Amino acid sequence: MGSVLSYESAGGRRYRVMYRTPDHRQTTKRGFKTKREAELYLATVETNKARGEYIDASAARVTIASLGVEWLANQTHLKPSSLRPLEIAWRLQVEPRWGRVPVGDVRHSDVQAWVTSLSAERSATTVLRAFGVLAGILDIAVKDRRVPVNVARGSRLPRKVPRAHRYLTHQQVHDLAYASGKHEPLVLLLAYTGLRWGEVIALRVRDVDFTRRRLAISENAVEVGPATIVGTPKSHKRRSVPFPAFLIDALAGAAAGKEPNDLLFSGRFGEHMKRATRGQRTWFKSALDRAGLDPMTVHDLRHTAASLAVSAGANVKAVQRMLGHASAAMTLDVYADLFDDDLDAVAEALDGAARRSVARPHLAERQSSVVSRPVSAANVFS
Repeated sequence: MGSVLSYESAGGRRYRVMYRTPDHRQTTKRGFKTKREAELYLATVETNKARGEYIDASAARVTIASLGVEWLANQTHLKPSSLRPLEIAWRLQVEPRWGRVPVGDVRHSDVQAWVTSLSAERSATTVLRAFGVLAGILDIAVKDRRVPVNVARGSRLPRKVPRAHRYLTHQQVHDLAYASGKHEPLVLLLAYTGLRWGEVIALRVRDVDFTRRRLAISENAVEVGPATIVGTPKSHKRRSVPFPAFLIDALAGAAAGKEPNDLLFSGRFGEHMKRATRGQRTWFKSALDRAGLDPMTVHDLRHTAASLAVSAGANVKAVQRMLGHASAAMTLDVYADLFDDDLDAVAEALDGAARRSVARPHLAERQSSVVSRPVSAANVFS
């Protein structure tokens, strides 16, 4: 049990609390103006020790900057393409505001004010990413018993407004492909398989099975700064993706004269192709102009593939496997608008099944009864 002792200071009598931490270190807390305040503090300390909730005040003095470096270093489970945006958020948004602040001094109201201010200047994606970094650092502080709770949790965050998907028709796809010149096979493959850009530029000649019309998706190439890093596909899952028979000649042309390990699509010197950056005049933007199409991104060809597959009769599970989504639920979340027409199809299918299965006189009687009665709220549900 600790003790409360008085002492004289320049401002008059003060009180200090002496107690032992759970690891038996002697600790002193000074500056209490009344004995009652000191006794309440000591009681709180002893209660927290008994509950296993004791927080050493000195541990809360470590700064966000110190823990931030440690937190980033421990994100080894992330791919370079996922880690880099977090590093940028730390460097540009989190460290300048919070780097010198001790974790014990972070207040919920301060975090909320920061989020609100940042939201006025930056996109929701940027704000959410920066907040995620700060909250992740404070989570570590809680687990290390430096602070009792993560005060960032519960903050009001901006909502991301999803961009409307852009879908091309078959004719528009072929017009764009033709306008792309030597990149025609690449455009067609993107629009009819839904591969991600990083997956298609990582394809090697050996990955194309012309007999079974399958692509083996086992690598993904992403740009991290000036470098291109090759790793596994998103979600670390390999998959086999079919391609239409009409693409055989185009892909055979792309593979002509190349070794099995060569990239199917490459830059001038056999290197991985680079993604078009915003504001650049690229082959893709030039092709859009020549085809008379509104501006769009290469990623919109992935959305187009989903749209064309659904219009051809593919169900959500088939689209999920083609696109490499983690679950069918994710596919529905992303492309819910493509499956709206399924509701009409369900109603039509039920109508047809009922007409085939139920004795026709019963249906005929009901139809004549409905026609003879005026539609109203009183009889619709009778």
